[in-house]
Amino acid sequence: MRARAIDVAPSKAERRSFQRVRVKIYGRFMLEDRTEHPCQVIDMSPGNVAFRADRIGQPGEKVIAYIDHIGRVEGVVTRTLQDGFAMTVIASDRKKEKLAAQLTWLANKHELDLPEDRRHERVAPRNPMSVLHLTDGRQYPCRIIDLSLSGAAIEIEVKPALGVQVTLGTMRGQVVRHFEDGVAIEFAVVQRPETLDTEFNRPKS
Repeated sequence: MRARAIDVAPSKAERRSFQRVRVKIYGRFMLEDRTEHPCQVIDMSPGNVAFRADRIGQPGEKVIAYIDHIGRVEGVVTRTLQDGFAMTVIASDRKKEKLAAQLTWLANKHELDLPEDRRHERVAPRNPMSVLHLTDGRQYPCRIIDLSLSGAAIEIEVKPALGVQVTLGTMRGQVVRHFEDGVAIEFAVVQRPETLDTEFNRPKS
């Protein structure tokens, strides 16, 4: 098995030519048995990507991933991690150039969009009641205390662990802070004002 993992690993020259970018973006991946699973990208370069996931692919296994803001990415698992796995990216040079541009944009965006970025005004939505979804299918009603383009503070009876992936309404993100009555969530990407308005300020049906 070790030899098989080495066979699919990128060469030393290839590893040097790609710069890994730490980004927090989400997606889904399909293994060879055609099962699909949620994941979070830990870091990525045009030639490699490391995923955090509950289901772990095995070295040598082919993977097809659909990553938010990146799109479809194919690859082969090179090694397993404590809470996920890493894979090479199989793509043409043109595709890898496009990936490099996308990752640069995402990295710069994340540098500016910290969870406590107060440049994004926090407001109380007109319709504060929502639902928090966990990746395992559990759902919990919650009340939005305030929200901004980059995150939200919610009042909720349960407190998912820090770093856990969640969806508030339709907004993907992760738990970044606990407080007495609830949790703070950082959205996976900074939202557009009209998206938040549609999601949380539309009239109740």
